[in-house]
Amino acid sequence: MNSSGLAITRGNRLRLLLIPALFAGVFLACSVVLAAEGANGGIDWAHMAMGLFGGLALFLFGMEQMSDALKSALGDQMKELLAKLTRNRFTGALTGAFVTAVVQSSSVTTVLVVGFVSAGMMSMAQSIGVIMGANVGTTVTAQIVAFKVEEAALWMIAIGFVMLFTSRQEKIKHYGSMLMGLGLIFYGMGLMGDAMNPLRSYEPFVQLMVEMDRPLLAIIVGALFTALVQSSSATTAIIITMAGQGLISLEAGIAIAFGANIGTCITAQLAALGKSREALRAAMVHLLFNVGGVLIWLPFISVLAGWVTGFSPSHPELEGTARLAAEVPRQIANAHTVFNIANTIIFIGFTGYLARLVERLVPAVVEEEKVIIRPKYLDDTLIETPALALQRVQMEITRMGEIVQQMLAGLREGWLQRDRSKLEDVQKMDDQVDVLESEILRYLGEIRTQSLTEHESETVALAMKVADGFESVGDVIETDLVSLGYRALDEDIHATEAMRYLFQKLGDKLTTALEATVRAVRDLDERAAEEVFTIKADIDHLIGKALELQSQTLAQVGPEQIEQMRMEMTVLENLKRIHTLLKRVAREIVPEAVRA
Repeated sequence: MNSSGLAITRGNRLRLLLIPALFAGVFLACSVVLAAEGANGGIDWAHMAMGLFGGLALFLFGMEQMSDALKSALGDQMKELLAKLTRNRFTGALTGAFVTAVVQSSSVTTVLVVGFVSAGMMSMAQSIGVIMGANVGTTVTAQIVAFKVEEAALWMIAIGFVMLFTSRQEKIKHYGSMLMGLGLIFYGMGLMGDAMNPLRSYEPFVQLMVEMDRPLLAIIVGALFTALVQSSSATTAIIITMAGQGLISLEAGIAIAFGANIGTCITAQLAALGKSREALRAAMVHLLFNVGGVLIWLPFISVLAGWVTGFSPSHPELEGTARLAAEVPRQIANAHTVFNIANTIIFIGFTGYLARLVERLVPAVVEEEKVIIRPKYLDDTLIETPALALQRVQMEITRMGEIVQQMLAGLREGWLQRDRSKLEDVQKMDDQVDVLESEILRYLGEIRTQSLTEHESETVALAMKVADGFESVGDVIETDLVSLGYRALDEDIHATEAMRYLFQKLGDKLTTALEATVRAVRDLDERAAEEVFTIKADIDHLIGKALELQSQTLAQVGPEQIEQMRMEMTVLENLKRIHTLLKRVAREIVPEAVRA
């Protein structure tokens, strides 16, 4: 399914429905209370509700539209950056900021970190830099929202629409979708701002907003609201929109933004429940970092407000509410950015200490294995970002191929050493391969429900073929060759020395071919895939020698040795079949000119 630029994923759809519903409840409750406390003030509550909820719907849809377009357009770049995460804590922080700015979710970035830590691709200390950078990435939305360019919103929507629905180039479609989403954000903000304008002079509401100047109350409100809507970016954007109507002060806006930073940790904590210890540790890092940052800055909210007032645009020609409406949105956005960048700079030098603290707070637990195997890299949180989810599929398929390598090695040892227990171990490993293939296909099916680019659709098809190829190799080893091994043990059948030598050489070549196939899948290495094809000549030569040896001794064997020769022939056929299956996998990676 190619991207149309208008698709909303199921998880985000629930969130998009939750936020307006929550707003509706709060709005109705507040309107009743406020109406009871003071005169109506000539406010048309029905018209205000229409503007608020209609604008909010466009605003949220625009955010999802822009985010989805960025994910599709920059998915490959994100994967390249993620491959460099292990360099040091500083590049990790920059990468975390970039990825979060694109996917608009620090939770997704945290999940990525968990996967890399679980895979041993980065240490806990290195992962902390990425988590810190993720907080900086969340400030991008606030900066975008603070630009008051509602006048250009309809032009953005119109130009984006033309790019999206008239261009034949996929990249242009993505950028058109992004521009259209940005226009919807600004247009929705304009509708919400116009709807809230009458509240400027509505005394009960003004008094309610004055209460938000109490920092602890504002932080609690921000944390609870963010925990409910599961998006600190949405909370900050709505604060800025309210500030744009002069309805909230700078100090109150900063305090609510602090609360949003704490509220987003609740989402991470809930997401980590029932997950690996690495997931719990990453969530704990997120919590300690965000709460610690808020505690550090809590006594200095007025100082921070003074700083950002000093370098943010000012409008001294305006007075009162009009001046607040012109200045405060940008000031809140800047305070949010300064707060998160400063916290990252403060804490990044202590990542090693923080890692050790988290490892003590969340110690490793050796759990009794109650299932055959669990996927190590597949995480449903990433499904809404197909480029990253497909990278995790690649990692899981590589793991599957490595288990098949262990199966082949165990089979050879079981045959050569005539060890039944090793053959039994191979059978258990085949069960693991079957479970992983099932989970990979399920995960790919979920990815298929998303809006995919043409390249991503091709990657899904490739992953299905490769997973099926490894599973088929596992089946040949377990169903055919292991059963032959049992039979050789039960009937006390022994291969001749010459055949044992040839089987060993064949095993070496197949092991090399399987290693090359796994390497090709893991790194998308065309040279490794080509190596699988070049081994074909050696395998054919060895099989030819084995057949020639059998034909030479055929006239000299008795009836009791005929069964031995039949078994040897069956083994040869299955070894050749394994290489054929490996070539099918490699064929998907090598250039067409090499395929045969």
